[in-house]
Amino acid sequence: MTTAPELSGCKLLHSGKVRDVYQYQEDKLLIVATDRISAFDYILSPLVEDKGKILHKISMFWFDFVQNIIPNHIITGNFDEFPEELKQYEYLRDRATIVKKAKRLDIECIVRGYLAGSGWKEYQKSQTVCGIELPQGLKQSQQLPEPIFTPSTKAEDGEHDENISFEQTVEIVGEDLAAQISEISIKLYKKVSQYCETRGIILADTKLEFGIYDGKLILIDEIFTPDSSRFWEKEKYEIGKSQDSLDKQFVRDYLEQIKWNKQPPVPILPEDIIEKTKAKYIDAYEKITGKNF
Repeated sequence: MTTAPELSGCKLLHSGKVRDVYQYQEDKLLIVATDRISAFDYILSPLVEDKGKILHKISMFWFDFVQNIIPNHIITGNFDEFPEELKQYEYLRDRATIVKKAKRLDIECIVRGYLAGSGWKEYQKSQTVCGIELPQGLKQSQQLPEPIFTPSTKAEDGEHDENISFEQTVEIVGEDLAAQISEISIKLYKKVSQYCETRGIILADTKLEFGIYDGKLILIDEIFTPDSSRFWEKEKYEIGKSQDSLDKQFVRDYLEQIKWNKQPPVPILPEDIIEKTKAKYIDAYEKITGKNF
């Protein structure tokens, strides 16, 4: 489904690159993970069948796994517990979550444990990542001495997120919150990356989002999915080159390879790229959870 369906008792608030967000009752939202895939801030086509279900299941697994570190926005992601008015939409099964409506902090909380992507590009030029000075002589995909917090702005659709300094983060959310989200983001990254190691996966970096609910900081959105994280297979990991990853980096690499200028018109992905992307997402789910998809 490319466009957000109308749902009884729900008002569509936002149709994002991957998620559709509905107002459901005054203090609740319904978040639906679609099969859309995006790269470089554009929605691509065709859809990747079941991708939304995989994202939903992985997120639910992680929200449960890290709940001792910070509370989250989940009320239920179990379709069988949904109110009757929503149960008429079988489409929502395994891809929709009823959540508390929090006030979102407009910061993308990125934690990097390895030198990859835009971080590697910046390091080659200035030996920094998001302005943070790093030791000399690091190679592509190398593990950093310590995970680093590299926030960015939360851009509207169609605009690009921009990396910002910790000082700019303080200007946006205040000193206390900036310190809190930095500390908690790194705590979450460390706990999840240690677990991933036991499953044969390296968590290279990840993006987290937070909100305020009832005056308290909570974790929102999705967490540690192949859409918001870079997962590498441990057995194939090799310092000094780009890694074969279990996430949408595969799609980004394809788009770089065909030398798309990241402007409309957006290229249509070939069937084999779609199939391989789906296989990578399923592989990530099965490796992380130990369950068959």
